[in-house]
Amino acid sequence: MPKKIAVAINPAASFGRGRNAGHQAVGFLRAAGLDVVVLEADDYDALRRAVDVTLAAGVEALVVVGGDGMVHLGVNAVAGMDIPLGIVPAGTGNDVARLLALPLNDTGAACRRLLAALETGGRRIDVGRVAAGGETSYFAGVLSAGFDAAVNERANSWRWPRGKSRYNLAMLRELVSFRRITYTVTADDVAWRQPALLISVANGQFIGGGMQITPDAVPDDGWLDMFVVKPLSRLRFLAVFPKVFAGKHTSHPAVEIKRVRKVQLDAESVVAYADGERIAGLPVVVDLVPAGLWVLA
Repeated sequence: MPKKIAVAINPAASFGRGRNAGHQAVGFLRAAGLDVVVLEADDYDALRRAVDVTLAAGVEALVVVGGDGMVHLGVNAVAGMDIPLGIVPAGTGNDVARLLALPLNDTGAACRRLLAALETGGRRIDVGRVAAGGETSYFAGVLSAGFDAAVNERANSWRWPRGKSRYNLAMLRELVSFRRITYTVTADDVAWRQPALLISVANGQFIGGGMQITPDAVPDDGWLDMFVVKPLSRLRFLAVFPKVFAGKHTSHPAVEIKRVRKVQLDAESVVAYADGERIAGLPVVVDLVPAGLWVLA
């Protein structure tokens, strides 16, 4: 009896390329003998409801085709459940796929990796848990609250340009008006006031399509990495920024990375994003569910 899996496709991923990748993945997996239930919707909320209904009806795995937004949907659908999550990267950023060392921009290679993981059972990783405004959500990679989240907010409001350049241009535009933030941070029961440009709480390494903000983060070590960039002038920030792609920024005196298990962040007029998706305005409380996510990787 072939395994029954659900494949959720984001047709808007990578500005429309996700639909083609999704149908290619479905064809590849069916050719391998899997019983595939295809889930598509033009509306993100409708797709999320379809995923929930299908999981409740009984499937052996959930596969998402798209970028980090689709991964976020999948993580929140199966976190804490005994159902594995597979990822076929087809988005612009693909930062969680990078974290899991999955093939990018190659649907066939990603499907072959997925089939191999179905045979071996995949692996368990930790998952971040966010409490905000009375709601709980989960993330696999990074929660951002500060300058990087503001860049996401601006980039998401633009229809042009497409691809990674939109994030970089949004960063430059945001830098013109951005001011330092004074946070109230409580990490593992120690509280302090922290002036900073941004604070991120990371289970993984990457944001923004490959920036290694926490290059030593490991997604199954039971720790979160809190990343702080203290106030910098615009020119100094721009000098440090290119080093982030190679993870070479960590020795800069304005950068601090601290391993924690639980963090509360509070600041005025700051919105948190997790895996590139808008979560809520601060305050947020972030902790870790060890081995809380089963991934086909």
